[in-house]
Amino acid sequence: MRDNTVKTLVIIPCYNEEENILAVVRRLQDTCPEADYLVVNDCSTDRSREILSAAGCRYLDLPVNLGIGGAVQSGYRYAMENGYDVTVQMDGDGQHDPAYLAAVVAPVADGTLDMAIGSRFITHEGFQTSFMRRLGINFLSGLIRLLTGCRVRDVTSGYRACNKAMTAYFARHYAEDYPEPEAIICALTEGFKVGEVPVVMQERQGGVSSIRALSSVYYMVKVSLSLVIYRLSRSRKGGKR
Repeated sequence: MRDNTVKTLVIIPCYNEEENILAVVRRLQDTCPEADYLVVNDCSTDRSREILSAAGCRYLDLPVNLGIGGAVQSGYRYAMENGYDVTVQMDGDGQHDPAYLAAVVAPVADGTLDMAIGSRFITHEGFQTSFMRRLGINFLSGLIRLLTGCRVRDVTSGYRACNKAMTAYFARHYAEDYPEPEAIICALTEGFKVGEVPVVMQERQGGVSSIRALSSVYYMVKVSLSLVIYRLSRSRKGGKR
């Protein structure tokens, strides 16, 4: 990142990432030392908290498990209360390369976008996830386009940057469970500018993903219904932010 005048916070949600979290923090520090970070430990049942504490990492230890949405929202609240210009989400599993942090932040810092999403589906380089998950992502992408008229390819990407206005909105309103697609439709429906920038992602470096094969159907049904219900509810209210 080149512009040191942009006060940036990287939120790293963490739930049972003892195999990855310290490497993620160290890599971020080595690559982007000018960016602040906050690990949000969502009541991990493994050694994540002990590892963060022993290494002197900056972390927020939640008193109860809030899920990924609550953990990320806690980070947005921290960013808003501490006056950050740009807030970045970065997963704690090692998939998001901090070498692309500047690229994700740039269109937000210069005012082009309110939220920039790091997308693996623009250049199709690096880890592209499984075939079945890509089908699900394409379906959700099409649904969001149908509901909003805007195309976002990588709707489940957790690598994204937000400006102050978007951060303040998410600090007050953020979806639970698997919130990435819901956050996109909320932003678009509320009149925020959302776009994508190309990034290269890696496979999870250790541990197990929270989305298993058996939960994929539940995930698709839940998220699809949530997107439709939210869009209909906002249409009836007839207003934006």
